[in-house]
Parts: sequence; C-alpha cells; structure tokens
Amino acid sequence: MRTWSFVSLAGLSLLFSACNGSSTPVGAGTTGYSATVTRTALGIPHIRANDFAGIGYGYGYAFAEDNLCVLYDDLLTIRGERARYLGPNGTYTIPANDSVTDNVTSDFFWKLMANDEAIARLKAASVPEIRDATRGFVAGFNRYIREIRAGGHPNRHAACRDAEYLQPIREDDMYRRYFRLAVLAGTSVFADGIGSAQPPSPTNPVGPVLGADELRAALAHDLGPLAFFRQDRPFGSNMYAIGPQGSATGESMVFGNPHFPWEGSERLYIAHATIPGKLDIMGASLYGVPAILIGFNDHLAWSHTVSTAYRFTLYQLTLNPQNPTQYLYDGEFRDMQPVPLSIQVKQDDGSLQTVERTLYRTHYGPMVGLKINAPGIGPVNVLPWTNLVGFTIRDVNAENDRLLNQFAKWNQAKSLTEFKALQKSILGIPWVNTVASGPGERAYYADITVVPNVTDEQRTTCDAQPLASVFDQLVPGVPLLDGSNSACEWGTDADAPAPGIFGPSNLPSLERDDYVTNCNDSYWLVNSHERITGYNRIIGEEETPRSLRTRLCLLQADRRIAGTDGREGRKFTFEQLKDIVLASDLLSVELARQTVLDTICPLGFAIGTTGPVDIGPACAVLAAWDGRANLDSKGAHLWREFWRRAIGAPGGLPVNPLAPAIWNTPFSADDPVNTPRDLNTLLPTVQAALADAVTAVEAAGFALDAPLGEVQHSGIHDEYIPVFGGTGTEGAFTIVSPSGPLGESGYEITYGNSYIQAVTWRDGKVHAEGFVTYSQSTDPASPHYADFTREYAGKRWHKFPFTPEEIEAQKIAQYTLRE
Repeated sequence: MRTWSFVSLAGLSLLFSACNGSSTPVGAGTTGYSATVTRTALGIPHIRANDFAGIGYGYGYAFAEDNLCVLYDDLLTIRGERARYLGPNGTYTIPANDSVTDNVTSDFFWKLMANDEAIARLKAASVPEIRDATRGFVAGFNRYIREIRAGGHPNRHAACRDAEYLQPIREDDMYRRYFRLAVLAGTSVFADGIGSAQPPSPTNPVGPVLGADELRAALAHDLGPLAFFRQDRPFGSNMYAIGPQGSATGESMVFGNPHFPWEGSERLYIAHATIPGKLDIMGASLYGVPAILIGFNDHLAWSHTVSTAYRFTLYQLTLNPQNPTQYLYDGEFRDMQPVPLSIQVKQDDGSLQTVERTLYRTHYGPMVGLKINAPGIGPVNVLPWTNLVGFTIRDVNAENDRLLNQFAKWNQAKSLTEFKALQKSILGIPWVNTVASGPGERAYYADITVVPNVTDEQRTTCDAQPLASVFDQLVPGVPLLDGSNSACEWGTDADAPAPGIFGPSNLPSLERDDYVTNCNDSYWLVNSHERITGYNRIIGEEETPRSLRTRLCLLQADRRIAGTDGREGRKFTFEQLKDIVLASDLLSVELARQTVLDTICPLGFAIGTTGPVDIGPACAVLAAWDGRANLDSKGAHLWREFWRRAIGAPGGLPVNPLAPAIWNTPFSADDPVNTPRDLNTLLPTVQAALADAVTAVEAAGFALDAPLGEVQHSGIHDEYIPVFGGTGTEGAFTIVSPSGPLGESGYEITYGNSYIQAVTWRDGKVHAEGFVTYSQSTDPASPHYADFTREYAGKRWHKFPFTPEEIEAQKIAQYTLRE
C-alpha cells in the first residue's frame, strides 16, 4: 500500500485516509480550491473537481509528488535564473531539439524571448479554462513545495528539496513554460545563437566568413542546430487512425506513440480529469501543462506527430556599413531595437555578480547566429553578423497565443465533428500533425497548424541567395528570405484567425474509411492509396522519398488490411494493432539482409577501417536472427552497427546528393512505399560497414549473437531494465534512440517510445491501453520511478481505467485536497 507522508494535523488525516483507500477532506480553511485525487495502478492520478481551478489544483499537487525537481529546473531556467543559482559553468540542454547553451547565455536568451510583455499577451489571450487551471496548478504545486520545505515527504525529491531556489512558483512561470513549449521547434533550437548574438566590434571580431562552396562542405560535416530539421532526427512519433473499413469489427481505433526524450521536461505524464457534466478526459501532457495534449474519452481519441512544416523564417539583412545595428528595409535604414538585459551570476564564493548584455531585435524578431565546427577551420558562425550583413528570425509560435486554448476546447469536445471544427476555428496547434477518430467515425488526419504564410511563389523572388540554396540542399525547405524587402513579409489568409499564417483552407487534411497514418514525413503520403498535393513547400515536401520508418508505417497498415502480414484474417483487430506496434520489425532487414547474405557474406572477409575482418561468424548470426529488435532477438545489435555505418556513408542519408547511391533501384514518386530498394553491395563503404560492425561489437565486449535484452537497456534507471526496439534509421516502428554509440555498457536508451495509447470503443464506451515507457515519476524514491518501465519491458499492456468502476478496481490510494 502506498504511504503518504505530510506535515501538519491535516497531513496525518490524509495519511490515514490514503492507507484506508478512503477520501477525507484536507485543510482547515478554503480559498476556493478543492479536488479529489485517486491514484490507480502504476501511479496514474485521476483528478475529480467541480471546476477547472480544482482540476489544476489536484493536477499540480499530484504532478509535484512525481516530478517536482525536473519541472522546477525548467521553470528556473525560463525565468533566466539558472546562472544565479547554479553558477555560470553549467549548461542547459533541451533534449527534444538538441539545443545546448551555457547557463549565462541561456539566461539571456530566455530573458529576451519569454519577457513580461510576451507572457502577459499569452495570459490575456488564454480562455478562462486555461487561466483557472493554471491558477489552480500553481496553488497545488506550491502546496507540495510548502510541505517539502517544512520537512514533509522525507527522502523524496533529494535532488532539489534542500535547494535555495525551491520557492513557491508564480502563474507567470507556467505561462513561460507554455511559451517555451510553443517555440520548441523554432527559436529555442537557435537559443545559443540568439542569446550570444552581438554586433561586430574590436572586442567581438566576426571570425572566418565562408563562401558558398566552403559553407556547403562545412554544413555537410556539421549542421549544428539545423540538424534538428533533418528527416532522421530522433524527435518524432508514430500514429494511426483506423476507420471502419480498416477494422475487423467495424469499430474505429486510434494509436499514438510520441518518440520523446526519457529525460528532462519533455517527458509525458498521464492523468485523468473529470468535472461532472462538463469534462471527462484522459491522456498525456508534457510536464507542467494542465490540459490533455494526447488523449481519449467516450467521444473521440487523438494523437500527434511532429510535423515537417517550418515554424520560422530566417531573414538575411543588409546592414549599414557605418552602423551594423541598422538594416535596410524598402530602401531606408531602420534601427534595431537594443534590449539591455542583466542577470545575476553566482560566484565561487557564493556571492552574486550582475552581468549585463545587450541583445538586439528587428521588427521580425531577434538577431541570430548559427555556430558549427568546420573541418580544418574550427568554430564558424554560419550566420555571421558583419558590418555588411546580419540575420534575424521570426518565429510564428512566439506570436501564437492560442495553443493552450486549442487543447482546452478539444478536451471538452463531444464529437469528432466538433473536434475538427475547433481545429480550424482556433488554429492553435504549434508544431504537430493530428490523427483522430471516434466510435464508428472515419479516420482523420490534418496538419492544420500554425505555419508562416510564405508561398512558393514568394520564395522565387525572396530566397536570400546563395545561402538559401546551400541550406535547401542540405536541409530541404529551411526558409531564408531577403529581409530588406517588404514583399518578403508573411502574408495572411482570409480564413486565418491571426495575421501572418495560412488559414485552414491552405493546410492539408484527409479523411479515409480505411486508415491514415503519420510517422513524421510530410502530409503527402498518409495513406498509400491517396496523395495530398498542392501545398506550399514550407509545410512539407511532396513527391520525395519517405523514411524507412514511414514506409513501414504504411506497409503495416496495408498488409494487415489485406491479410498478407502472416496474422489471422484481414483488417485490424484491437489485439493485432497492439501486437503490430510493439513487434519491433525493421524494414531495413526486409530490404537488405538477404542481399548482404547473398553478395557480401560469400566473400568470407571484408575490408574495414582497421583492415580485413573475418565476417563468417557475423553472417551466420545474421542468417539465424529473427530479423527483429525484441529482447530475445540475437543479432539485432550487429545489424544496427552495420546499418548505421552503411546508411551513414556517402550516398546513404541525403547529405551529399553527388555521392554514389546506396540503392540500385531509385526512388519513384509512383511507388514511394517500395522505393528506393535493392542495396548496392558493390559499394566499398557498404562492405566496410559490415567489417566495422563486427569490430565494434567485439570491442564493446558483446557476443555477436547476444540477445538484444543483454545489450540494450534503460539509460535513466539505476536497475537494469532491458528495452526492446530499433532506431528510425533501421526502419523500425518500435523506436529507441541510444544516448551514444555501442560501448561496454551497451545501448543506453534515453529517448524513443514514450507515452503509448491504443484506443477503441466497445458498446459506445472507450477502451484504452498503453504505457508510459519511462514511468510516471522522475524521483528515484518514488514507487512509480520504474514500475511502468518494467511493464513495458515485458510488453504487458496496461488497461487505462476510465469509468468509476474501473478506477475503483485499480485504486491504490485516494485523497482530497482543499485550501
């Protein structure tokens, strides 16, 4: 039985009630907050209240119980107080977009971007449900902080419970958190280049400025922050909506599976919120968001994947040679806006020193740099601020004040029809595709999101050359426009709810009776039988190769509906859907293993980077391997080491389009699911990849035929918990992203499958199962620190309790909060 430890007489009353599974009011007085929290198996909180403030209150308290330190670290950062409490020498990383800044630069970036004006605007535009839930969240979160600081909850949250900074939070902290999430796929990717951008001066020399050819070569070696926008990035998701014609029972299904970090504040947290007669919604949210972002109820279910649309534009500025803080705009020079900022920096002796820095904004947005490591040259700023040229960025989601409103209204939707209408009318989704369905409803897909209104026609005259072409070759679609011409400003559609964005009529969507899917490629191919075309390139590419993962997403659906996947019958049953999504199949194996066995293995050896290697034993392992990435799969690690080298060589991933192709049959837009194919094993790099894979596995100390469960495990838990799954590069659907290359400790998983939901309806009632792969709590002292991870390792699907009867059957504790 879970034990709850509180300080005060009210806490003792709560402890008694929790151990007896009953509900007892807590708190002598009241300031309007009241909620009952019921914990069910694996730590899922079900919050019941009479209003949104109460929902936020219960949610904030329950969330603090599980993840106090991780969220507080993020709030501290977004306030611009990291250097004040943690000193100048540390760094701040956003694992979701690989942004890394030192503490000082991080503080200046967030002071600039999440300033009081931006936060006040976001707060003022929020609907009452969000304002109330936020206010309640702050009260509940602060209640737990007070109890911790008074000595309650002993042994819990050791990482921060005694920290000087652990003080009550404010409502503005939470709106800063919402803002931070909004710009995750935009300005925060460039946080280091924005927080450190300075005009040229004798004390701030520009450094080397590369020509177009040098720059192309340098970026092919190191894309820096631009790597986040590559097709093979880890930040992504898989999802299906299965319509009546794709279902064996005629009942719709929705599957969702974000591939998010296992560390940091972009983890997902499952909860259930109920206001009798008004709200009944369950699902997952990013940390600190008191609204369900991916969820389900009796009326509908939905999920998201990261969209290919760009949420920003870079602008190249022509500067005044006599004053590099002035830029040309329609024939006249404009002054940049200087933004003087100051932060407090903790010194070695504990004292505080004030550090000042002036950053600059244009009417587009902040000035920005982009730092990479150029081979043979060293650190280079790809977007240099010289006396002649500079660069600025406009982020559409820094202007998006509707994002939380979208989810607040979705959480209350009573039908799929209402859900779709709300997506178009609010148009607040910041950077994700959506699939959805409801009982007996069609399968719905949409990338109806906030996108800068930059048309293809506009880009023909506004792309800032030659740099735009360099970017476009290496990271297709990145918009770099001429900032000196008002014709290059964003347009506004007549049906757009805000200026500067496309309206829903110019954004892609599709409804089908069989299925829709998205696995992070563009909208163009979300069903293999129907193309979505005619949209502007800033939203996504059309008629281009799909990733191996996307191709597997489509093949799995097509084969199941046709009954050609080796499973019983045709079309999806709910159990088959669950089996498929965790099967750990790898499309690269289907496409290439036999070719390797037939053409490379007969050679007996291959020349690797260290010389000839006997590949006979490795070939025997690959021939006997089941071709999957399950815990008992023997050879999965060997294939991964081979494949990542083969596909990473010139001609593999699309870095150097002039390199020899790794596939003999090229991509065809007429057959995008089955092309490219036929591995070119005549390439020396492919043969060397197998030799080097053998060397790498042996150097790490693993047998070539070791079961994957002995090699791959959670990288965030102290205990060894094996983890199944493969990488997106391998063409896996069941995803892991190791924290580094194979070493003595194997593959340590810190990224990948996160929140998983499989949803259908039975007799008009929702039935949902799934996982939180890394578990609900980040506190090692919590009983819910690793319990869900163990269940996931065993593929033991958990029934998410939704009805009062189901909740009661799984109840492990219950308490009522009031103040």
